[in-house]
Amino acid sequence: MTAEEKAERRAILKNIIVISIAFTFLFTAYNSMANLQSSINKALGTASLSTIYAALIVSCCFVPSWLIRKLKTKYTMALCMLGYTSYIAAQFYPEYYTLIPTAILLGLAAAPLWSAKCSYLTKTGTKYGQLVGEDSEVIITRFFGIFFLFFQSTQVWGNLISSTVLSVGVENEEKTEEELAKCGYYYCIEEATDTNETDSDDGIPDWQMYTMSSIYLVFAFISSLIIVLFVNPLSTFVDDELSATEGKTGFQLLVATFLHMRHPYQLLIIPLTIWSGVEQAFLSADYTAAYVSCGLGVHMVGYVMICYGICDAICSVTFSPLVKIIGRVPIFLAGATINLGVIITLIYWKPNPDDTGIFFLLSGLWGISDAVWQTQINAFYGVIFPGQSEAAFSNYRLWESVGFIIAYICSTLICVNSKITILLVFLVTGISGYLTIEFIERLGGPKRDANGAVIPIDKRITGK
Repeated sequence: MTAEEKAERRAILKNIIVISIAFTFLFTAYNSMANLQSSINKALGTASLSTIYAALIVSCCFVPSWLIRKLKTKYTMALCMLGYTSYIAAQFYPEYYTLIPTAILLGLAAAPLWSAKCSYLTKTGTKYGQLVGEDSEVIITRFFGIFFLFFQSTQVWGNLISSTVLSVGVENEEKTEEELAKCGYYYCIEEATDTNETDSDDGIPDWQMYTMSSIYLVFAFISSLIIVLFVNPLSTFVDDELSATEGKTGFQLLVATFLHMRHPYQLLIIPLTIWSGVEQAFLSADYTAAYVSCGLGVHMVGYVMICYGICDAICSVTFSPLVKIIGRVPIFLAGATINLGVIITLIYWKPNPDDTGIFFLLSGLWGISDAVWQTQINAFYGVIFPGQSEAAFSNYRLWESVGFIIAYICSTLICVNSKITILLVFLVTGISGYLTIEFIERLGGPKRDANGAVIPIDKRITGK
């Protein structure tokens, strides 16, 4: 390896670390604020989260490729990070006319942000593999593992901030049997909201919300600044930053995004991608409100989510070398098994302040399984859709957002017992679709035409 190639290799690694740090600052702010929405803003907070992901779906269809074409990958990430600041600023005065419009802006920014990040990691991973002579699939998985090690640590830093602020002046409160009976599996947010409206002491003091929002707002601005100052343009390492979408109109880009769904693998991976959104939203909205906040108190939400974040972060970086040793399938099956075990526990366990350890154990196990979905589904998209990163990752964010919307809308309409049924449906169908893809790969992959292109599902059905 020449000195120039070694320098390029170090530069790629530096940029992966810097991007990961920038996302750590941004999502330290956003994730912690999102975790608290269903507890501090009740139905309004959950409605704003639903709005974010509805806007994100629209954004996935129109914005990512267009914005990356205009600003390139680096400045797309920097600009979109600023889109998160408005929603955080709205927490100073949380009303429908402040939270909903800023939620729309955040959702529109989220899709190009994640598409740009995924494209950057995938393309630099492929280049790095060529430099070191390793399988690009392994390198891409490793890069996503590094990124999610940083990303999942945001659950630690953000919730440490919120828990520290919210715990000031809090006294131990004894929960009555009647109150605890409404927690957990039989929790309904409408009943909790009605109860909260009759007791003004349930809300947190303004100074606590202002303190958290101020800290998070500064963090969001820092994230964008880091990208602008310290990240090299993707064109430094690859020649095809704009890919095949350059020159297309917005309508053409929309058509291209939906045409990608004709790929048989895309159809099979949709249920698992939706599951990724459903399981994250359930933990942040329903587990925090129905189990932690209801059973222990809102000041304990952050501490429980710290446990989730630590387990998620450690496993995010641990699973990458494990995939190299034992393969993807055992890792995916382990994640599904852990999730299934936790879901069954949530059905039969009644939250009680005396069982404090169980609150932390369940969130930790959920963090382990979430590490599987966040690192491996991302990497899996990069592997099974080579050369189609923007269209593929736009679909990834789109269907994951559908999962978030399903969970958040259900959060305001139905009780936890029905939501858990939805969790089980998507978990089973999702892992089944994934295993089908692996089975097809073992048989030699999907059918291709004379030019080596995958035959779309509609052409296979019609025979044309």
